[in-house]
Parts: sequence; C-alpha cells; structure tokens
Amino acid sequence: MKAAFYTLGCKVNQYETEAMTELFRKSGYEIVDFDDYSDVYVINSCTVTGRSDMKTRQAIRKARKLNIDSIIAVVGCYAQIAPEEVLEIPEVNLVIGSKGKGQIVELIDRLKKLKINKLNAVHDILKDKNYEELEISTQIEHTRAYLKIQDGCNQFCTYCIIPYARGTVRSRKLNNIIDEVKRLSHMGYKEVVLTGIHVASYGQDLGDVGLLDVIKRVHEVKGIERIRMSSIEPTFLTEDFIKEVSQLRKFCRHYHVSLQSGCDQTLKRMGRRYTTENYREIIERIRKNIVDVAITTDVIVGFPGETNQEFEETYIFLKDIAFSKIHVFKFSKRRGTKAYNYPNQISNAVKTSRSKRVIELSEQCEIDFYKRFIGRKMDVLFEQNVKGMDGFIEGYTDNYIRVAVPGDIRFKNCIIPTTLKEIKKDMVIGEIVEGK
Repeated sequence: MKAAFYTLGCKVNQYETEAMTELFRKSGYEIVDFDDYSDVYVINSCTVTGRSDMKTRQAIRKARKLNIDSIIAVVGCYAQIAPEEVLEIPEVNLVIGSKGKGQIVELIDRLKKLKINKLNAVHDILKDKNYEELEISTQIEHTRAYLKIQDGCNQFCTYCIIPYARGTVRSRKLNNIIDEVKRLSHMGYKEVVLTGIHVASYGQDLGDVGLLDVIKRVHEVKGIERIRMSSIEPTFLTEDFIKEVSQLRKFCRHYHVSLQSGCDQTLKRMGRRYTTENYREIIERIRKNIVDVAITTDVIVGFPGETNQEFEETYIFLKDIAFSKIHVFKFSKRRGTKAYNYPNQISNAVKTSRSKRVIELSEQCEIDFYKRFIGRKMDVLFEQNVKGMDGFIEGYTDNYIRVAVPGDIRFKNCIIPTTLKEIKKDMVIGEIVEGK
C-alpha cells in the first residue's frame, strides 16, 4: 500500500504531516510523492485565507485524477472549520480536524473495513483542553528540525480564523519536548525551530512553566547548536525575557515579531493588544540587547476601513523600523470572524497595489540588512544545493542571512565560518574561510 501527502500552510502543519507520515510508514505503507499513483492521499489543509481553501480543493481534484480508486483524506484547519463543506466534495472520503491526526491510519482502516465512502471525524476543538502528542523520530530536512511545543491561540484577533480552527492554548509537556530534542540531536540535527500556533503562550495552561523554560532546557541538550523561534507576539517580549535569551549562546539572533499594521487605528480594529509605540519600544529593546539581530515581521494590507492615510502610516512605520524582511498578506475575509462583517471592505485592486509597495520595501530592507555584513566572517549552517546554481550549496547564518558558496553536499549539516562577499538577489555569495 502507498500513501502520499500534500501540506499547505504553516510550520506546524509541516510538523504534523511529518508525524502522520511516520504513522503510515510504521503501519507498512510506502510513502510516495504526491504527484505519483497512491492508494491513500492525505491533504493537510490551511484556512488562513480564501486562497488556502482553493489550493486544498485543487489538491483534492489532482489526487482523484491520479487514482480514481484512492482514499482521499483532508485534515487540518479547513476541515475543522468547514467539515460538511469539505466532505460534500465528491472526491473526499475522510475529514479530520485539528485533532485526531494521530488516529488517521485507524480511521482509514475503518473506512475500508466498513466499506463506507464518507467519514466525518471532526470534533469541537474549542472544547478540547489537552495537547495531542504527535511524536517524530525523523524529518525530511536533516539540518533544521521543526519542534512543535504548543497548539491553539487565545488572542481571537478580529481578522483571524485560527483560534476557531485550532482551539485555545494547549501546551506540550516540557519533558516530552526535551525527549524529542534529544532524539533529534542523536540523529544529527544541529538546529531546532520552536513552533506552535502561538508560541509565546506556551505554559499558560500548565501554570508552572513558560517559553523561557523550554528555551533554557533545549539549550542544555548536547549536539544542538542553534535554537530558533518562530513568530512571536510583541507583548510577550519582556525586558527580562530578552535579556535572558541574549545570554544563551545557541539562541539565534533572529526575531520574527508580528506587527500586522503600523497604524494605531487599524491595530485597534484588528483587536491587537499593543500600539505602534509599544511595538517600537520592544524592537529597540531587542536591538539594544542583541547585536546584529534580524527582525522580521508580518503585515496585513487592505484591512476593512484602512484608508490611504492609514496605509501610509503603516508604510512609514515599516520603513522607520527597518526590518530585515517583511511578509505581506492581503486581507482575506474569513467567515466566523468579527472582521468578516466589518464595513468599508477594501477592493482587491487596492489591496494588490498596497501589497506590491510593501513587497518592494521588503526587498530593499533585505538588501540594506545584507549590506551591513559584506566583508564579515559569519558562521553558516549549510543545508542543500542551490537550485539553478550548479556547484553551489546554501545555508543560513544565525541571523537568517541566506548564504551560497561554491561547494557540494559534503558541506551539508556543517557549520562553517564563511566570508560574505556580494549580494545576489535574495542571497549573499560567500567564500568559506580557508582551513575550515
């Protein structure tokens, strides 16, 4: 029997797909590429935008064309939010929401045994208070491992469907996290990325531990050389937290601090819990404590009611903060959120125009950040050959500069001192320091 997987969305989804892949492999399935013939197709869905839903439907149709007799399972956020809608798609046989992925093999076996064509295994995620443990013993990447430490979010921002799709905060037990880190280290991984739906809220439901405890314990694991953190809310970045992690050698100098808007009026309508002044102070605090830190962020353009003046405020704020990279998203109405019915919705044309401006700004910010390091020696963790550049291998510095050097796969999973030479599009060409 063969199984194939297709993953949409965030790093948490990628982690959970890896876990499901392992379950199928342990059950005797051969794992094949999603483009190949398979007996089972699993689509791990995202629903953060309408485009995400569309991509899920496209993947469903593709799977059915590859094998008209296959079992197609749709799991994850889209299935959680709209299980009936997804199950009504003729090609879909099984829907599993944000919980229950650990039972996917058993559920497929039930479909076969009972000879039924449709099964809805989605539960009310908002009633769930327990973290679903999905263990991983190996990952596709062999240099950087994603480590899920929590699920859910209690913020309920007015534009965001994710708390309804993922439920409230549920944290993984600290000992289980460390056990997995030790396994990853034993397999040769050098870097772990702490991921979750709302990483900063880790431990809120446990009461006696927090994110800082996780970072410190991971820092103690031998063999792990880098600890990176996925997106974090600015309000959780206290002075004590920043000072503590700045003393940890393995903690990467890279903070992805969600902004969403650089206009206070827009932030208020979004239900964000800070002002632009709060945000600026936090970024200054980080830069004061961590030399050469990279600050990246997310921004939504075209939120309902965002006037030209409000957008210009955001643009000026983004420029003033001087991020190393900006991820821009066009506002997407999600049924069930407060912003879905907000007046003064923005046209797609205006959203596209604003998005283009922010993308151009981001590209310039990235170049400006890279320029600061030309001629300097930086440690690079090399990961893979560069697509479209024969004879080059690429990796990242701890402050997330993408670096390519002449070399081959022998450098993979090695941290090597490298002199940064010149900027080429979205990367820096480097030269390995002689004798290393």
